[in-house]
Amino acid sequence: MNTSNRVKKVLAEGAQGTLLDIDFGSYPYVTSSNTTSAGACTGLGVAPSKIGSVIGIFKAYCTRVGGGPFPTELDNEIGEELRRIGHEYGATTGRPRRCGWIDLPALKYAIMLNGVTELVMTKADILSGFEKVRVCTHYIWDGKKIDYMPYDIISIQPEPVYEELDGWNEDLTGIREVNQIPQKLQAYIDYLEKELNVPIKYLSVGPDRLQTLILS
Repeated sequence: MNTSNRVKKVLAEGAQGTLLDIDFGSYPYVTSSNTTSAGACTGLGVAPSKIGSVIGIFKAYCTRVGGGPFPTELDNEIGEELRRIGHEYGATTGRPRRCGWIDLPALKYAIMLNGVTELVMTKADILSGFEKVRVCTHYIWDGKKIDYMPYDIISIQPEPVYEELDGWNEDLTGIREVNQIPQKLQAYIDYLEKELNVPIKYLSVGPDRLQTLILS
């Protein structure tokens, strides 16, 4: 019997994305379980008050497998390029993932729903070489400009509103120190942090453990 009073930490890793959550995702294009941080409580028997922080992981662009709403989907050569460079195919099924620009209304929804306290941005290296990088900041829906994801997005087709940022050409895969991050990539990170109001504390520039940088 362990009588130690030491405080120990456990890291619980979720599977799949927030919009695949059976209750709060884009039903019926969802999975059969809760994919939000609350799922850790029900799945592991952990009280909500015991969760110290929630780390949200997102790609520098958006992907989706199968059907369902995807306002920023790039059904063109840019989307094909993202899929090719990023090897965007389903890990289990091998199905090609749909690719598009980052969607801030959807990301804000995921942050709110999960109670995200810090963020990890992955696959920044895949965007290297794009002259411009677009960010969806709002939707046009029912003739109005909104900055949130409608709950009934499954039944409507909102039009994305973009802001355009300068891209970066540098090969990021060899970066090992924060001071090596290109200025234009740093500007992209700073822009997202300001819009999301959550710190991006980690940056991934490749699949290897050494390619994950601690930003703060």
